[in-house]
Amino acid sequence: MMSFGESLQALAEDGTALVGFALAAVLVLVLTPLVGRLAPLIGGVDDKVDRPRVHQGAIPRIGGLAIVAGILVPTAILIDLDGPYLGIFAGTLLVAALGLFDDLRGVTPSTKLAGVTLIALVPVIGFDVTFEHVTLPGIGDHDLGWAAYPLTILWITFLANLVNLIDGMDSLAAGIVAIAAAAFAILSASFGRMDAAVLSAVVCGSTFAFLYHNYHPAKIFMGDSGALALGFLLATLAVDGVLKTAAAITLVAPLLVLAVPILDTSFVVLKRLKYRRPPWRADHNHFYHRFMRIGFSQRRTAAYLHFWALMTAGYALLARFVPPRPRGNWDLERSLLLTGAGLLVIGASVWMVYSLEILKARHFQAVGLKRFGAAEAAEELEPESEEAVERALEARA
Repeated sequence: MMSFGESLQALAEDGTALVGFALAAVLVLVLTPLVGRLAPLIGGVDDKVDRPRVHQGAIPRIGGLAIVAGILVPTAILIDLDGPYLGIFAGTLLVAALGLFDDLRGVTPSTKLAGVTLIALVPVIGFDVTFEHVTLPGIGDHDLGWAAYPLTILWITFLANLVNLIDGMDSLAAGIVAIAAAAFAILSASFGRMDAAVLSAVVCGSTFAFLYHNYHPAKIFMGDSGALALGFLLATLAVDGVLKTAAAITLVAPLLVLAVPILDTSFVVLKRLKYRRPPWRADHNHFYHRFMRIGFSQRRTAAYLHFWALMTAGYALLARFVPPRPRGNWDLERSLLLTGAGLLVIGASVWMVYSLEILKARHFQAVGLKRFGAAEAAEELEPESEEAVERALEARA
């Protein structure tokens, strides 16, 4: 198994990944202002009438055109578009076109979901971009058989919409995707899947450069054309770069790398279902909304969520490069290191969700931690009052 240093060395010595990162970054830096000028001419401006936003004023929202161009051009130059990468390339182009149509004309959530699902068939059915088996630590490798196809389609559809859902605040989605893509580049290189590593580096370069224009106060948004395409790419990169391998970390790593958007989306959907609202209906319950409700600025909110994403992605890399059973035998020192780091990440995550009032004092009391948050318990909303707040938030949306 490659070490962390050897994986970085493989990325550097190959050279293609660094060239792809740089070329993608330059293209996005140059193209984004041009796309911003085009937006008012074709109706690609976010005027805050179609869904809740945390910004004020009319801002171009088709920055995804620059991001997708910054990804697909280096991909066509640096990667042999044969086999799975032709399917990924074509699928990214199609899903970006769907997102652009939504940005300009509007598409119902159900239609958009169906569209992404159909487009996912292109790489999965047409080019066999699937994870045929699942490896679980301590359990072993299990062949998925025919179930690999529907599971991969669901994974791609889920992740594409997941990135789209977190794209509601300046720099948030771009930063989280850049962190995830960097982690996937290193993980893919460690498994010897260099095409996936190069494409991950390209995605990282494009989103990192987009932050220059998208950091608060944002001059442009990526819109659905960018968010859907980036989610689609992360999903397919996770499949081809990590999930196709037989290492024990393959299933856990993508979930850790994408833990923050997965937790955010899961919480929001469950909250909507709890109050009998459609799961796709917009509201102000995302993590970034909650940070801002407790007084955080947009920059501070983005910094906290980016740092949280860095922690979970860092733990995924630690679990890959410092496995507790390097040769099938338990290593005490490695196990203690992973356990300590895991407790640190869990502790930080619990602090985050408690600060955001997702975990409340009554939740800790329900599991026996009656003293935790006792002072706060008296100040918590009663269920009826909490539901009234939810109705008010929905009305604001």
